[in-house]
Amino acid sequence: MKLLALISGGIDSPVAAYLMDKAGAEITLLHMDNRPFADDKSIEKVKLLAEKLRSVTGSPFPLYSAPHGASQERISQTCDRSYQCVLCKRTMLRTAQELAGRLGCSGIVMGDSLGQVASQTLKNLRYVSHGLRVPVMRPLIGHDKLEIESIAKEIGTYEISIIRSDGCSIVPSKPVTEADLKKMERYDGSSDLNGLAMSAADNTIRLS
Repeated sequence: MKLLALISGGIDSPVAAYLMDKAGAEITLLHMDNRPFADDKSIEKVKLLAEKLRSVTGSPFPLYSAPHGASQERISQTCDRSYQCVLCKRTMLRTAQELAGRLGCSGIVMGDSLGQVASQTLKNLRYVSHGLRVPVMRPLIGHDKLEIESIAKEIGTYEISIIRSDGCSIVPSKPVTEADLKKMERYDGSSDLNGLAMSAADNTIRLS
């Protein structure tokens, strides 16, 4: 079973990738490069996280990076700003879906934990995945933060994930917690999320 795991520089996504590798999946990593809305450290952190995952598991964990800054900018210009985070994730998932097909992966892995942030409410998780052709696995869905941090410390990714970086600078002050599906579908068209995802997939590079 080959899966494509989205990985950020945070604590959760490396743990999700590790757990699916432990379950027997062959994991390929995909980082969505958020620059200019993130700093260069984000790239260095995911490279270090990939190296750590390789060392702790003995698995190859190939790492790819897709440009995401242009998608973020288009979304901010064409949609209700409170929908930035859910539309960001919707675009990331569509990019991952396209790349999964190209790389021979049959599903996507995400580090979502139910209710941890605004984009991870039950309704938002449902809607960001709406319309995808491949399954999305969320191995941390029932874990709380302390449980996730405990696994991260055990495998050595925690110390990398907490390296200080600027984080995402385009997060809205009041992100929507209960997205409306009809609005999201309308924003799909106004932002051309499919086109953004295809462009990101076409410009994906392998980092390691």
